[in-house]
Amino acid sequence: MAIARALQEEIQNAVEALRAGELVAFPTETVYGLGANANNPEAVRKIFELKGRPPTHPVIVHIDHPRYIQRWVREMSPEATRLAEAFWPGPLTLVAKRAPAVNDLITGGQDTVAIRVPSHPVAQQLLNAFGGGIAAPSANRYGHISPTRAEHVRDEFGDETPLLLDGGETKIGLESTIVSCVDETPRLLRPGSITLTQLRAVVPNIEAGPGAKAPRVPGSTSRHYSPTTPVNIVPSRRLEQVMHEFTAKHEKVAVLAQRPPAMANPYMTWINAGTRPDAYGRQLYANLRTL
Repeated sequence: MAIARALQEEIQNAVEALRAGELVAFPTETVYGLGANANNPEAVRKIFELKGRPPTHPVIVHIDHPRYIQRWVREMSPEATRLAEAFWPGPLTLVAKRAPAVNDLITGGQDTVAIRVPSHPVAQQLLNAFGGGIAAPSANRYGHISPTRAEHVRDEFGDETPLLLDGGETKIGLESTIVSCVDETPRLLRPGSITLTQLRAVVPNIEAGPGAKAPRVPGSTSRHYSPTTPVNIVPSRRLEQVMHEFTAKHEKVAVLAQRPPAMANPYMTWINAGTRPDAYGRQLYANLRTL
């Protein structure tokens, strides 16, 4: 992706905003992030205030190259190093023991920090020009669906929208995979586009699920990624039955599926989910926003 001159100028404006303690919304390959200077606790606090995010929920620190990880991480296990070498830059977040200088708002008061190197060229140029870490959860109100386009960010924050870098639609459209490398056995704490099979090809002993002592990580509560419209997950074999139950009561219903239901009626809208998993994932949040 070539970065247009106008966007390059906006990136420089974003760098100045970050240095001044302001927020910036920017694209990554996963979703749009709401960023602040990770070394400025008051700036990070603004993230929580704008999102309405509980202070016990950690946020991810974004850096532009793995060589800067020691500024944020106290201990980097061999497993974490192998995962970073395999998947950075990219949609993988690693959780490790925090460095002493990392502030509590970023970690949710824990002894761990979540960190990743995004691959999106706009995020990379922003991080490189800024020269430091950017703390950034997704750029939406707490509990809402994550934004995959710049207009989603504007829809979320309205007149409160901070400086926004428009990098188009995100490539992946789902949050990063999160792996904790704090304990002897690494654990997959949040699924994402990097699968457990891919992770185990690099570190075979990774376990799925949090275990008994796993740290809290971003995007892991039942309130995250909640559409405003009630949503039901329906097995394909029951779709026609469920459709009949809704439409018999003259209730409008949207169906997000790979193919349209056989039963069509004026109360039903079909949204094409696509047939490839990567396309399905990329469009999922955007499709949920249309419901």
